[in-house]
Amino acid sequence: MQQNSLFNKTRLRLAFWYASVMGLILSLSGFGVYRAIAHAHMVALDREIASVAGTIHDSLELKLQNVGQIEPIVYQLLPDLCTRGNPCFAKSTSDQNSNNNCRVAIYTSASSARHILSVVGQGNYYLRLLDLKGCLIGFIGMPPQVSSFPVANQWQILKDEQGNRYHQISFLLHTNRQENWGYIELGRSFKEFDDYLSIVRIILFLGLPIILLLIGGSSWWLAGLAMKPIYQSYQQIQQFTADAAHELRTPLAATLATVESARKEQLEPLEMQNILTTIERQNRRLATLVNDLLLLSRLDRQSMTQRFESCCLNDIVSDLIEELSALAIASNLTLTEHILVAQPLYVKGNLEQLYRLVSNLIVNAIQYTPAKGQVKVTLNRVDNYGLIEIHDTGIGIPPSEQKRIFDRFYRVDSARSRQTGGSGLGLAIANAIVQAHQGSIQVHSELGKGSTFTIRLPIERSIQAHIRSNP
Repeated sequence: MQQNSLFNKTRLRLAFWYASVMGLILSLSGFGVYRAIAHAHMVALDREIASVAGTIHDSLELKLQNVGQIEPIVYQLLPDLCTRGNPCFAKSTSDQNSNNNCRVAIYTSASSARHILSVVGQGNYYLRLLDLKGCLIGFIGMPPQVSSFPVANQWQILKDEQGNRYHQISFLLHTNRQENWGYIELGRSFKEFDDYLSIVRIILFLGLPIILLLIGGSSWWLAGLAMKPIYQSYQQIQQFTADAAHELRTPLAATLATVESARKEQLEPLEMQNILTTIERQNRRLATLVNDLLLLSRLDRQSMTQRFESCCLNDIVSDLIEELSALAIASNLTLTEHILVAQPLYVKGNLEQLYRLVSNLIVNAIQYTPAKGQVKVTLNRVDNYGLIEIHDTGIGIPPSEQKRIFDRFYRVDSARSRQTGGSGLGLAIANAIVQAHQGSIQVHSELGKGSTFTIRLPIERSIQAHIRSNP
């Protein structure tokens, strides 16, 4: 329970920090996207306003002759221009402008006629013509009910009583004799633009919490995936510790019991010799187990300096067949070798470990094969790999157990393993040695029919070239 609580707390922390970091990144990204959208639209609208205003300014200056007066030809260019004396033009009776002594104009709908630049006729745009004192002479569209003294080539942001924003630019107008005539102001209502930004803000404010909830759920799931191999490793370490303690406890308990029994009574020399033999056997078992554990530890670290040399697979197989023939005869088995390559196969590796690799598999095959059975060791080459197959006619391995046989201290038949003195580390060591030599090991087994272990080891490059040139 404590370990589950520890891993759940760790998973919760990982999920929290992942969600927090992702939430911060997305929040900053959303704010950046919002600012980028607002800036891009603002720049585009300002360019459009400046372009239209510049075009009208250049067109009007060719038509203006007298300062502060609108020539009749201007109405041809701007047919919907509303000027003094028209019903669309009226003045308020209050709000005197202290700067230019002009009253604030109140505007009504202008004519429906379209001027040469039709964009100004749209509801979002307006145009004002002012004299040099800033007094309104004429207008197009619906300008904001806000007074401001124009300044040439200056952008202004205006806001009316309803809070609607307007962006406008002012240009100084000249007559065709280059005299200062007055000012032209062209602006655009930003209501549509502000409404669009409001929608974007609402989407961000509503969408961000939903996204954060999704991120939180995803973070919990991803943290579980990240913690799964760690949790499995932790369980394997726990299992390994329990198995190792059990394996070490058995010979230690036997040794302790033997010593205690020897101390309680006077023993004959022959009995004492038997007790010492038992103690020695148990100590050897302990030493073998400790050495196996140390070898696995070194192979797992992969940090030790491996002194690889050129090793001949033919010699390894032949030597082990000769060494283990006595064990096979004692078990009433037939041990044979089949060399299917014309030339010796060499691999780069640790000779002692390679002997241990093949020896473990042959010994296992002998131990798990009933009397009068057969164990066959085959050496072959496929492409750039040397193949060693150890086939036996033994008891076989159930399909459900085949994935676990390379786990440490795992035994398919625990009773038989203990009878033969096995610790359950032989196949784990074999697998670790194969991986250290960049090879692979596979097993094919049928229950009651036998097993075949196949080792694949890469051949030396120089040997590969020699084999290609001399097939």
